[in-house]
Amino acid sequence: MLKTALQTQGGFSFENCQRNSSLERALPGLRVPHALKTGTTIAGLVFRDGVILGADTRATNDSVVADKSCEKIHFIAPKIYCCGAGVAADAKMTTQMVASNMELHALSTGREPRVATVTRILRQTLFRYQGHVGASLVVGGVDVTGPQLYSVHPHGSYSRLPFTALGSGQDAALAVLEDRFQPNMTLEAAQGLLVEAITAGILELVEETVQTMEVE
Repeated sequence: MLKTALQTQGGFSFENCQRNSSLERALPGLRVPHALKTGTTIAGLVFRDGVILGADTRATNDSVVADKSCEKIHFIAPKIYCCGAGVAADAKMTTQMVASNMELHALSTGREPRVATVTRILRQTLFRYQGHVGASLVVGGVDVTGPQLYSVHPHGSYSRLPFTALGSGQDAALAVLEDRFQPNMTLEAAQGLLVEAITAGILELVEETVQTMEVE
C-alpha cells in the first residue's frame, strides 16, 4: 500500500478538482484561493542605440484601480532600470535592495555594475523565496558589453530577449511586439511600438478607451 502511494505519476494531476468542488458545495461561504491578477503590463525592447522600458501606471486592488499614478519603473544603477509587475510592495522592496547592493558594488570595485550582475542578484533572491515574493521583473540597461534586456520571473527563472512583456496584459502586448518588432529600430519607432504594446495590454484587461497619460 505504501509503495503504491509513493509511486510517482507523469503528466498533470487533477485529483483535487472533485475535492474542491465538493468543499464549495458543502460550505457555501467558503472562499477558495484564486489566481491573483494584478492588472499590470510592463514591457521592454532593444533598439539601435540602447534599451527602452515602459509600463502602465495603474495599481489595482482586485477589480478596483487603487492608484492611477503608480511608479513601476525603478532605478537600479546609472544606465540600468527595472520594471516591476505583481505585488507592488514586493517589486519595490526587491528593486530597492538590489539598487543598494549595486551602489555598494560600485563603491568597492570602482566600476559601474553590469546588467547581468543585477539580473543574477534578482534571480537568486527570488529563487530563494520560491515564488513567495510576487515580483515579475523586466531588467534593461547598457553596460560595457552593450544593451541588454532580461525578464525575471517570481520563482527565479530568467531569459535574455530582444523584447519582452510581463504582467496580466502580457499576451496582448507580446502579440504587438512579435508582429512589429524589428532589429536596429530607431528611438522614435521603438517608443511608438512600446506605447502601442502596453496600450494593447491595458485594453485587454479593462476593455475601455485608454488615454495617453496612463502610459509612461
